[in-house]
Amino acid sequence: MSATRAEIAVVAVAELFRGDGEIVVSPMGLVPQLGAKLARLTFEPDLLMSDGEAYLVTTDGVVEGWQPFRKMLDTIVPHGRRHVVMGANQIDRYGNQNISAIGDHARPKKQLLGVRGAPGNTVNHRTSYWVPRHSSRVFVDTVDVVSGVGYDNAAKAGPSAEKFHDVHRVVTNLGVFDFATPDHSMRAVSLHPGVTRDEVAAATTFEIDFGSVVTSREPADEELRLIREVVDPKSLRDKEVPA
Repeated sequence: MSATRAEIAVVAVAELFRGDGEIVVSPMGLVPQLGAKLARLTFEPDLLMSDGEAYLVTTDGVVEGWQPFRKMLDTIVPHGRRHVVMGANQIDRYGNQNISAIGDHARPKKQLLGVRGAPGNTVNHRTSYWVPRHSSRVFVDTVDVVSGVGYDNAAKAGPSAEKFHDVHRVVTNLGVFDFATPDHSMRAVSLHPGVTRDEVAAATTFEIDFGSVVTSREPADEELRLIREVVDPKSLRDKEVPA
């Protein structure tokens, strides 16, 4: 069975959770939810899936437990026992993320969500990002507002901010990226089948390290069956990442 770009992206998101074990995962958005469900159904069965608000749920939405907000803040969030996948309206070479506003802070061109929980997420536990349309509007030299804290700003804030700071990876419709370089600037981990380095470079305003890039893995037959028949039988993934 041949996989679509959307299905390759779902598998790439699932791989974000490999090795996480029994932690709370908070996947925000369709493809992150599909990836987390796929990971739990295959190689990470101990993941605790969150609905993002009040409950721990199974891969088919059955409530497994209640996660009171105060308990989350007291026992999970501050101790690195959570992996959240957020979106990003802007992201820069050091992993700073913006979901707050576009343009000058005093008079922005566009008001977005606000920083929400991004600062706390990025300094308290592992954080990854999902960007369905990799473009130079998203991958910018400098974010207009720092919502999620990148490696350069975590270093400026000192040891308390760096203790659990872990911007893990960025998954897009073009590839997978991380910050495992000497200065924690972005590098390409893998490009999805058919995607070229030139295509990624043209959609990014800053230079990306392609020194060790490989091709993103395609789903195994059983993973494809689970994606198509169990976690997303209505093929909603194809609306988010067109073939």
